Amino acid sequence: MVPRARQFMQIDVFNSASTPLSGNPVAVVLSSDDLSTEQMQKFAVWTNLSETTFILPPTNPDKADYRLRIFSTYREMKFAGHPTLGSCRAWLENGGQPKNRGEIIQECGIGLVTIKKDPSSGRLSFAATAFLRDNEMTKNELKTVCDAMGVETDQVLTCRWVDNGPGWAGILLKSAQDVLAMKKDHIRTSTIYNWGVVGAYEKAQEQVQSGLKGLGHTVSLDANVDDSPHFEVRAFATRIPSLEDPVTGSLK
Repeated sequence: MVPRARQFMQIDVFNSASTPLSGNPVAVVLSSDDLSTEQMQKFAVWTNLSETTFILPPTNPDKADYRLRIFSTYREMKFAGHPTLGSCRAWLENGGQPKNRGEIIQECGIGLVTIKKDPSSGRLSFAATAFLRDNEMTKNELKTVCDAMGVETDQVLTCRWVDNGPGWAGILLKSAQDVLAMKKDHIRTSTIYNWGVVGAYEKAQEQVQSGLKGLGHTVSLDANVDDSPHFEVRAFATRIPSLEDPVTGSLK
């Protein structure tokens, strides 16, 4: 392949104007249609970020605005949250024009993902995707994750796979304080799982318990005017150097 210059951006996702360099970065390569899978993977290793994406023409232009391939440093993923938001921002800033005003359709390994752009703030948000795996975890799987986290299985209220691409296991602990008490230096790296840990603050405890008893492990909470947190969420991935991901779209 003849070398050529390519547009490349690094987008800081989940930050704000008042807190620059505080988000989750993603590397975005535009005009990627002549790159092989091997070349994409090698470039993702070179960037050394949690994810690198490649924007391509959609398979069916009538259904999607662009196609996205997402790579970590060791594999390709069908979907990931902050790479979706960052890549959409890069596509828009480089002249991308969606077919429908205020709505961008991304094609990726998991299918079509709808991304909304707020007309006043410009903030991007995506609709929840389908799961690749959403069954309950086995006792052995739970024990593996609990051993890696350094917590006891009796601290867990419920657990299940919530895998929409990155391979997340979702663990609900008894309280937000239990989540905050976890120390990164206790994390063992022998497991290849990615897991998210969530615990409710006191104001949400009653709703969580009601949900566990009456809704078959489906927990929902009605929004109200109180903007203080209802849940504490942390994300861990043993294949990234820091072990803990500060914020992630796919897990949320």
